[in-house]
Amino acid sequence: MVMHTKPTRPVPRKRRLADDGAAGPRTFRFPSAFTVLAVVTLAVWLLAFVIPTGRYATDDGGAPVPGSYARTDAALSFGDRLMDLFLAPINGLYGVMNVDGFIGPYESGELYGAAGVFLFVIAIGVFITMAMRTGAIENGVARVAGRMSTRGTALIAVLMVLFSIGGTTEGMAEETLGFYALLIPLMLALGYDRLVAAATILLGAGIGVLASTVNPFATGVASGAAGISIGDGIGFRLAMYVLLVPVAVWWVVRYARRVKADPSASLVGPVEGDDELRSRGLQEAPALASREKSVLGIVAVTFAFMIFAIVPWAQVIHGPDAASYSWQLDWYFPELAALFVVMSIVVGVVGGLREKVLTDTVVKGAGDFVGVGLIIVLARGVTVIMNNSEISGTILHAMENVVNDTSSGVFGAAMFLVNLPLAFLVPSTSGHAALAMPILAPLADFANVSRASVVTAYQSASGVVNLITPTSAVVMGGLALAKVRYDQYLRFVLPLVGILLVLCTGFAAVAAMV
Repeated sequence: MVMHTKPTRPVPRKRRLADDGAAGPRTFRFPSAFTVLAVVTLAVWLLAFVIPTGRYATDDGGAPVPGSYARTDAALSFGDRLMDLFLAPINGLYGVMNVDGFIGPYESGELYGAAGVFLFVIAIGVFITMAMRTGAIENGVARVAGRMSTRGTALIAVLMVLFSIGGTTEGMAEETLGFYALLIPLMLALGYDRLVAAATILLGAGIGVLASTVNPFATGVASGAAGISIGDGIGFRLAMYVLLVPVAVWWVVRYARRVKADPSASLVGPVEGDDELRSRGLQEAPALASREKSVLGIVAVTFAFMIFAIVPWAQVIHGPDAASYSWQLDWYFPELAALFVVMSIVVGVVGGLREKVLTDTVVKGAGDFVGVGLIIVLARGVTVIMNNSEISGTILHAMENVVNDTSSGVFGAAMFLVNLPLAFLVPSTSGHAALAMPILAPLADFANVSRASVVTAYQSASGVVNLITPTSAVVMGGLALAKVRYDQYLRFVLPLVGILLVLCTGFAAVAAMV
């Protein structure tokens, strides 16, 4: 007898399989940075119809002169405004500002679009991808871990410092996802738990990004949007880095020691497969090949040279009006983009990559980072709409009336706090910088403080929020790889975030005062 089974009904499209395999409701996902910026672009365009128009007089450097605001008539037809919206991304890339202050792709004057920053991001993306493709960075970290595998707390500290260096120099974030498979077995073998491994990576790189010194995706983009050199304020940012990294290391080491002394104190507990991972965690890493050592040396020298090339040495030593030294390079985004393009090829050749692999890696690196560049372009397009509709001056005027009556310290703290919700709405550090800096940086002129202090406040706020935001692929992806639940991570990290909020508010206030 043939048994007939009842055919199963397909799962409706409005439902999906939940993590445990059962059908469940579709979960809410916060919109991506692209969607947020598209909504912001449309909202700003609509608001430009009702916000009064006005402008500031500018000084020789293009900065608005405090107290010079005056109402104007933009005289834009609906068709003109519609074309501005249509061309916003194009103007965000290569729009040119004419002598009257209007921005368009066919104008004559100074480039306003983010083409220079866009190419710089692509170039450094290629460089980072090439260095990772050679295996030198991953093997270098593995070698350090192997050499220090019997000294647990020292290993955590050293690895966090290494990740923080990557964060402060090149904005290491997604690149860290490849290190979970290395560190989880090692930390388990040393008597720690999976949260220690995740925190070593997430907080190591995250604190580095928070205290970025020359991170091109945070400090670089923000400095470019603020109209200052990426080297402005580097001394203070370095001091932040030196002080904040030990705080994060202390927090992770404190928890790690507690778990090793009493495994029941673990916030995550044992996970299936831990015993197998623990058994292979202390395997000795192979020695670095000469090619890998050379690649690591080239990467270090390249970033060191970048720092030398961008720091305004004479102005730092003798004041902002000092003439540059004869050996001072004063490089900006075009030269830096060229540097990383050239050094990408050097790294690939020295790393032993064949011609096909090398060229494919260049294309892959550019492709992986073009999304970051497009976010910058979209954010710059928003400021083009504000500029052409002449509402930027009105918004600045409203803020000027607020900051005029505040001390520089209060101003710095306020800039940090203002950037916290912006960082949540736009989790991309580059998009946040390109969107906020054109408006916030001129406020520093009104408050008689350095624009670099606004950059410091922005990147600190962005860094703190991106340690915990559920919209971050780095946080959620890393926790998924470590098999640590988000709520478990929050229980561990939120007290540290509170400490960082207090410290960063203080740093932002001091930065504005000095």
